[in-house]
Order: sequence, then structure tokens, then C-alpha cells
Amino acid sequence: MDKHILDKITRMQHDEITEYHIYNKLAERTKDKDNKKILQDIAEDELRHYNFWNERTKKDIKPKKWKIYFYYFISIIFGLTFGIKLMERGEEEAQDKYEELIEKFEGAEKILNDEEEHEQELLNMLEEERLNYVGSVVLGLNDALVELTGSLAGWSFALKNTRLIALTGLIMGIAASLSMGASEYLSKKANEKDEHAFKSSMYTTSSYIITVILLILPYLLFESYMYALTFTIIVAILVILVFNFYVSVAKDLNFKTRFLEMAGISLGVAVLSFLIGIIVRTVFGIDI
Repeated sequence: MDKHILDKITRMQHDEITEYHIYNKLAERTKDKDNKKILQDIAEDELRHYNFWNERTKKDIKPKKWKIYFYYFISIIFGLTFGIKLMERGEEEAQDKYEELIEKFEGAEKILNDEEEHEQELLNMLEEERLNYVGSVVLGLNDALVELTGSLAGWSFALKNTRLIALTGLIMGIAASLSMGASEYLSKKANEKDEHAFKSSMYTTSSYIITVILLILPYLLFESYMYALTFTIIVAILVILVFNFYVSVAKDLNFKTRFLEMAGISLGVAVLSFLIGIIVRTVFGIDI
């Protein structure tokens, strides 16, 4: 067998046996019986694919343990949907490799069809509570980012005292999170068919408070209000980056568009608020 082809098949064996163990571990921790059955079936398919190539290379390949534990812990932290969708991106590359080998090996086309079926089965099976409340999380997180980032920027130049800014931001942030949660509850409750109004409001309130804490933290760590503001903006960008990456993977949305839109709004408000703080301090002659 050509060395180039052998190397390519060996890499595919690595992927197949690794994915077999990943799907098995995910199936073990999945409580939903339907999802568990599908994951187990896919795991068996991956093992069959591995054996198919093993018969041709005559090489026993061990799984990539780091990859198994990586996707397993990713699924625990961010949810089964995110973990599998993230791994699914690698499946697309595997499909391209199979297409190159269809003409050389009889049976390779059947494996390619299996891979394509896996993708559809995964898309159809995944139902996770946290994804049903993404809209509520977006509401809390986005409002906190826009409102608090802008407010902190304005207070930074108007007050110039990191402890005072942090205290003001914390009081306002907690009050705003409760107000936002209550508004979400009443909004959902107005829809008589919505039976999860309280849970939606809790997701909104929690995402708001967590964002508030992350944005205020630099003002508790630094004496310089400019350093604190700089790190707050960095934190805001990182929060937007991580959240939008999560949503883009789990919901199959465009990451770049969502990230630029959310970052542009938050940072735009921050710059405008900072300028307002300068104007207010100058016009009213406030010095704290």
C-alpha cells in the first residue's frame, strides 16, 4: 500500500477508535434513553469503521486519550449539545478524507454514508434544557454588558475612585438584574402557553449577575481607574467571545456576525458613556 494512503488511513483509524470511546462515555452519562441509544449505536458504527480500516492496515491503533477526556469534560461543563456539535466539526473533515478513498477501497462509501447519517441523527436527537433558555441568557448577558460597561466607563472619569465605582456598579447591577428578571417573568407569564416563566427569569437574572461580577472585578483589583476600565473592557470582550462561540456552535449560527454585532454595541456604548463622563465632570466641576 502507498505510504501516503497508509498514513491517511492510520490517522482515520485513530479518529474512529477515539470517537468510539467518546460516544460511549457520553452515552454512559446521558439520562435520556433515546439519546443514550443513539449515542451507543453511533459508537458501535465508529468501532465497525475502525475494524474496517484495521483489516486493511493490519495495525492496532490506540485511541487519543486526551481527546476523549477533552470532549467528555467539555460536554460536562458546556452541555452535551455543545460537546457533540464541536466534535461534529471534525466529522466534516473526516467525510472529505473518505471521499478521497471511495474509489480505492470497496466499502468506504458505506462508511461515508454512516458519517453523514450520524450528523443528521445528532442534530435531531439533541434536546437540552439550557439551550431552550438561550434567549433569556442573551437578554441578561447583553443588557448587563451594554448597560454596565457603559456605566462603568462613565463613572470611571466622573468619579476616579475604583472602590466607589465598584460599589456603585454592584448596587446598580444587582438592582438591574432583579428588575430584568422580573420583567422577563412578567413577559413570559403574559403568554398563557409559557409554563416556564420563573425558570426563564432565573436564567436572565443569573446571567446578568455573573456578568456584573466579572465586569466589576477589575475595579476591586486595581487602584488605577484607567487600568480597571481597560481590564473591564477586555473582560467584556472575552465574555462576548466565549458566549457567542458557545451559541454559534450549539445553535449552528454565524460566530463572526454575532460577535462583531454584540462587541460593537457594548464597546460603542462604553465609549459614548466615557465621553459623557468627561463632559459631566468638566461642566459641573465635580471632583471626588
